[in-house]
Amino acid sequence: MGYGLGLVAAAAVLVGAGWVLPEWALFLAIVSLAKGLVVLGLVVLWRTGLVSFGQGLYYGLGAYTVGLLPQITGITDAVLLVATGTAIAGLVAFALGFLLSRYREIFFAMLCLAFAMILYGILVKTEALGSTDGFHVVAVTYLGYAPAIESANQVLYVFTAIVVVVLAGLVGRYLQSVTGQMTTAIRDNELRVEYLGFSVRRAVHTKFVIAGALAGAGGAIVATAIGHVDPEMVWWITSGEFVFVTILSGSGSVIAPFIGSTVFELLRSFALEYAPNFWQIIVGGSLLAVIMFLPGGLWSLVAKWRASGR
Repeated sequence: MGYGLGLVAAAAVLVGAGWVLPEWALFLAIVSLAKGLVVLGLVVLWRTGLVSFGQGLYYGLGAYTVGLLPQITGITDAVLLVATGTAIAGLVAFALGFLLSRYREIFFAMLCLAFAMILYGILVKTEALGSTDGFHVVAVTYLGYAPAIESANQVLYVFTAIVVVVLAGLVGRYLQSVTGQMTTAIRDNELRVEYLGFSVRRAVHTKFVIAGALAGAGGAIVATAIGHVDPEMVWWITSGEFVFVTILSGSGSVIAPFIGSTVFELLRSFALEYAPNFWQIIVGGSLLAVIMFLPGGLWSLVAKWRASGR
């Protein structure tokens, strides 16, 4: 099956699932797919040997764009809101990337966290933005169509599925390109990559922008689904959660982040429902089990299954 046909098939399966999922699962699927976009960006960085503990910055920018833009401009179209949130997050990542592309390892991770915490502090201190309480997000439309309340989640799910397939397809194409395939080479030996005539800093900068834009798209969709934004979206715990899911997912495929995100959301939801006093232990124990027995993440199970079928 060709790459384009594969994307069409993936979109058809995801959209079709929206007609059979119950309401609670539909909402969970929207959030899982949206957060999977953030994790996909982290996977791009991870393949380069970088870990960001500050993706909450771009996730929050996308979310607050969806909350603020309708108030400022009156625009309520989901396509424009998500596109704007993605663009703003990408532009901020582009600006910060000139500095951050100079650093590696723990210095890169902590600088990313520092910038996220600066935004968190600004949001908490700004009463016009709701301070610690945040504010409500208005109902969105879709190219002029305003869905009824009872079908709003289903329409948002279809929209989310299309956005996810398009963005994941673009990232997949990028990773297959010459520049994209430089990711593991940069991680292994930057000096040799420079000898080949490639700029490591430019490549890292590009991947950082991609990760920031994907996080902005994810935040914009989650804000639309929840109908509320607050500074917790930028808080370091949120960024840490994305790193958690990245480890859980593995980096073997652009599909892995969405599998990992779905498993994480299901695990947390059921743990909160049936063991509200011990859910952190359950989630933390699950991560420890993955690290010990599946160091390649959940995607390594798929890889082993594919290998055994040959």
